[in-house]
Order: sequence, then structure tokens, then C-alpha cells
Amino acid sequence: MAESLRDRQKALIRQDIQRTALRLFAERGFDAVTTEDIAAAAGIGHSTYFRYVTSKEDLLLGALRRAGAAIVGNLQARPAGESPEEALCQASLRWSRAFVADEAALSHWRTAIRTAPHVLDRVAVVGTFERAQLTKLVADRMGARPDEDLGPGLLVHTVLAAAEFAFLRWLDNDDPRDPTLHQLTEQALEGTRTQCWK
Repeated sequence: MAESLRDRQKALIRQDIQRTALRLFAERGFDAVTTEDIAAAAGIGHSTYFRYVTSKEDLLLGALRRAGAAIVGNLQARPAGESPEEALCQASLRWSRAFVADEAALSHWRTAIRTAPHVLDRVAVVGTFERAQLTKLVADRMGARPDEDLGPGLLVHTVLAAAEFAFLRWLDNDDPRDPTLHQLTEQALEGTRTQCWK
């Protein structure tokens, strides 16, 4: 179904609120910024703010909370003849490319998340439900039953562990000459291919 004009406008307003919030979090620290501060900086009323945002935490962690669903969707869209390993790696890489699409917001996000490591501890990049979905999709590609065969689940956990390692390494990087998140994810997955599948 095509997205309506109203839905697109709501998405743009929410995106503007999120960019504003990330900038404020980066400047002042996550805990020091109130919802009133975000609404005022975004040029909207406080009651309007809550029409678009469920919580301040979601403005910081929403992209991560949606990562699992995005990777599941990416895997479903991979060519049927692609190997399970390659399909899962490419699904993860597509998410890392999309995550870094807005460089200014990403820079603010990385600075902001460092001010609130306790908040990051509350979210897994890919949650239990999405891991189960990925395992089922991988099992289908393998012609295996995930309740009887360790292979699909092991592959999913291995690839996601490599991608998460790359994410945490990227989060710690300060030097603009350091690899991007996408480059680190590529390196981590290539290392996994070399160590586990060749």
C-alpha cells in the first residue's frame, strides 16, 4: 500500500524532532535534555511533541530497536539461490549501510550514546524475537529444522556477534580516519567467512 501524504509528513516531522534531539543530546548529554527542551528546539509545542514521540529514550535508541526487523526484511528480500551465509551477511550489511546514511545525525548519535551508556545497555541490536525469525529464514534456506539442527541458529548468532562487535568497535572510534560502521561490519563479516566457512 502506498504511503499517504499525511504519513510522509508525520515521518518528516518525527525525523526533524529526532535530529534536533540527537543534536541536543550530543551537546548537553542525554540525561540533561528534557522533552520540553527538544520540543522548543524543534519549534513545536510540548503536547505536539508527544503526538510523534513515545519517549525520549526512543529518540536515542529507536534506530537500534528497529535494526532486527530491518535485517529480517533484508534477508527475506535476498535472492532465493543465495547461500544462507551470504544472504545473512548481505542482509546485515544492508542495515549498516542504511544506518550510516545521515552522517550529521550519526555523528550526533554516537556522541549522544556515549553520554548515556546505561541506556544502550537496555537494548540488543537484534532482539530475541528477530533472532528466532532469522533462524527460521536461514533454516528454510538450508532445508533444516531449527529445533533439531544447531546449524541455522549457530550461523545467525555468529553473524550477529560479528556485526555487533563491529558496531561496538565503531562506537569507540573517535578519529575521522577510522573505518566507518559499514567498513568495520564488512571487515568483521569477512573475518567470520574466513574463519568459519572457508
